[in-house]
Amino acid sequence: MAELPSGLLEACVVVGAHSDKLRDIHQLQQQGKLNGLPLLEAEVLQVHAPPFVSKETNSSQVIAPAFSRVQRRRSFIKKKRRDRAAETLSNGEAANRAEVSSATEDISVPKDLDLIALPELCFPGGLELASEQKQDSYHFLVFTDMFGNRTHGVVVQYYRAVPSCQEGVFQNGHRGSSTKARFYAPFAVCIISKFPYYNALKDCLSCLLVQLHTARQADFEETVKEFSAKLSLVPLPPPGQLHVSFSLRPLQVYLPSREDQDSPVVDIDLHLPFLCFTHTILLQVLSYLLQEQRLVLFSCDWARLTLVAECLLLYLQPLSWQQPYVPVLARGMLDFIMAPTAFLMGCHISHFEEVAAETEDLILVNIDDGSIQTSWCETVDLPAIPLVAAESFTSRAESLQLHFDLELCHLAAGTDANALRSQRRDWQRRLNTQIQNIALELVVNIFSGVQDFLSHEHRVFNSEEFLRTREPADQLFYKKVLETHIFHSFLRDRLNRKWDTFSRMEQNTRNLMHKNRGMTESPRRPPMSELSRSGYRTYGSPDNKLSKRLGASLPNLVQSVSETLPVISPRTVCRKMTPDIGLKSPKKAVKVFRLPEFPPPLAYHYVQNYYSDMIASLGKAINATPPEESALLARYHYLRGLVNTVSNRRLDALEDFQSLYKTDSDIFPSQMVKSLVDSLPESERLQADRKAELKRLISRVKRDQERECAGRGNGHEEGAIKRFQLPTKYMQLEEFVKCVQESGIVKDQGTIQRLFDALTVGHQKQVSPDLFKVFYTIWKETEAEAQEVCLPTSVLEHIEANECVFKVSSSVKTSRGVGKIAMTQRRLFLLTDGRPGYVEVAQYRDLDEVKVSSAPFMLLRIPGLKLRVRGRKETFEANLKTETELWNLMVKEMWAGRFTADQHKVNL
Repeated sequence: MAELPSGLLEACVVVGAHSDKLRDIHQLQQQGKLNGLPLLEAEVLQVHAPPFVSKETNSSQVIAPAFSRVQRRRSFIKKKRRDRAAETLSNGEAANRAEVSSATEDISVPKDLDLIALPELCFPGGLELASEQKQDSYHFLVFTDMFGNRTHGVVVQYYRAVPSCQEGVFQNGHRGSSTKARFYAPFAVCIISKFPYYNALKDCLSCLLVQLHTARQADFEETVKEFSAKLSLVPLPPPGQLHVSFSLRPLQVYLPSREDQDSPVVDIDLHLPFLCFTHTILLQVLSYLLQEQRLVLFSCDWARLTLVAECLLLYLQPLSWQQPYVPVLARGMLDFIMAPTAFLMGCHISHFEEVAAETEDLILVNIDDGSIQTSWCETVDLPAIPLVAAESFTSRAESLQLHFDLELCHLAAGTDANALRSQRRDWQRRLNTQIQNIALELVVNIFSGVQDFLSHEHRVFNSEEFLRTREPADQLFYKKVLETHIFHSFLRDRLNRKWDTFSRMEQNTRNLMHKNRGMTESPRRPPMSELSRSGYRTYGSPDNKLSKRLGASLPNLVQSVSETLPVISPRTVCRKMTPDIGLKSPKKAVKVFRLPEFPPPLAYHYVQNYYSDMIASLGKAINATPPEESALLARYHYLRGLVNTVSNRRLDALEDFQSLYKTDSDIFPSQMVKSLVDSLPESERLQADRKAELKRLISRVKRDQERECAGRGNGHEEGAIKRFQLPTKYMQLEEFVKCVQESGIVKDQGTIQRLFDALTVGHQKQVSPDLFKVFYTIWKETEAEAQEVCLPTSVLEHIEANECVFKVSSSVKTSRGVGKIAMTQRRLFLLTDGRPGYVEVAQYRDLDEVKVSSAPFMLLRIPGLKLRVRGRKETFEANLKTETELWNLMVKEMWAGRFTADQHKVNL
């Protein structure tokens, strides 16, 4: 059997007080033995989960197959009800209650659904009876299993009158002859879904309540069951710009799609934290999440806890929170905050003092008044987000328009509720996009440059060198973040070359200078034009030798330019601008596919007709879409493939998925297609083999499956990440090659072989750890000095944009004036002291002679370098003193390399 794609609904659960308890309270009221209304324990009363019916089910039994796999069921048996059944009851009441209990005790539950804690979470403040009608209220839940997979729930609590019953029995509180209402009992309806469609599911429950408020109590269960079955027929939209909508009277409900396969669903108002916190406080909370602190959110509104927590975690995308996450803690779950690990949890504000007094090392975030404190003192002393990234975030956030009412000032009063909702939805979608862009830019600004310190071949991250590139004031923040699980997961994605939103933003924000880097012989070293934005710097102080740029690596001689992502210079982003400038490509138009009306009787053949209507509508949409809109065509084919899958049209589904290779293969559902292929019966397999495209698809799926198995068999662990460390023992050539590659110095094995020979002259063919440390330190100092050169525009006019600095001398006296000699891959030039100026010394191919000389100075002779250039009468001399031999060697090497390259071109 093929694994069917999940739909909107996983289960719909009704929670409330059991009828026995309500009847007992009613009897006590009649007898005058009850002072006030007690707090009751909530229990699961109903569970509705797909599939609701099979093909063989009689159509009169209603309810249809759903967008979910067929599940084996188990019984949800309440332990306390078993205990109560054992109690001794008087007269004939025992037999009567036993009859009721046997009818309601075993509730069919999907095997993957754990409902033990659900009653408490549906009533986190306890199940309270009321003497008068109360307003309906909503809140939101997140369930996390032991593997970290999250399921989401939307709960509505509503009150129904509990009548006095003189005859008959209660059936889950909804059966019996009513006279006068004595009190009101709350019931909770919880929709559970694999995807966080919070706004959509809230709309669905709002439509359900319209029916429940007017329905007879005897029809309560069937009303909820029919509602659940309708939601189970709703397919989820494919990743991209195709949304799905359906009518659930009186509202039109919309399901927004994910941006891509790896992006989360965003069906939430992302500006809520901006309304609750100042920008400074919001950045503090994000900083504590990145450092994986123990955070507890507080609010007097249960709904705010989950909504704000979900927004905060979405701001960190593509970084993913790895620690325990329980945004709503019921009053009986407060002991969860005693967990010794990092976590993000939420409590009612009434528990604030209790939580603060019982546990230390907690960050307490009050959503209602937008404040932060700790459980051990009034202030929080933890490192903040790097200043430049924080200032850029604040600057962009100030330009957000957070109030929808301002959008309506020039419009007439609306008379169509759905039209008003559509306006609000479009405004919210635009605002969400802006906020996502601002938050993503914050993450990119914080972690830009990480890619330069990764060795993909050896899966090594050079954390020490990365830290040295950060500003001193920010290093404590990075030290804490680099040790977290959330950063480890982020590193794993970088090493696996995951093309996510972080990678795309780095790519999109490259300016012309970044693009020029691709034309250099040294793609990983920034060209001089990129490093020359803020003037000329000197190196008079030895403290400047290990600068913030220390650690940027030498050229990667084998890595392609396409594999290297650029670094965003933090100096260029701290300016106020509108939220979308330079952040993303132009927005694509959003299309909405409207599902057919749900079939009136939800019987099997009616549901099949519903699927057929949906397939026909998708076919018309495909035919009406021009070929140049291939991305939209792909989404229509994907959606039609889903519907064909659940309606048991396997070959048609495979043809739709095969079409993705012609339109957009990025959304190809590999696991679903693999399951489809495996489930094909022999007759359909033969039919597929007769169609060339399906045959190719099946072959491709099998090859991918074999490749995946082979990869697992080779034991390649994509999650493994090592931190670079200097060697502690003698290294032979093999270990030396690995160490140099991991350090990021160079990756070409021929270059490393020559370096190994140079370091082991006259010794055994081993490099000692002390020698390597000295070499490594000198290399880092040289790199730092070279990359700190900042040239004015007047000097840049003489240099090609793709040239890179490899070495800068100290300030020396030369035959052309006093200054510093700079070496690039093409030339030598002099940076004059005083007013920075450019003096051409020589291009390597024009050199005729390079030698060491000496110049008299009083009774001494100062060693220097003499260069004779072709076509010039005068020689160039520089009193390099102790640097003379080094520069003599370097210039000769560059001269020989350029001569060899020119000769090679001539021979070709």
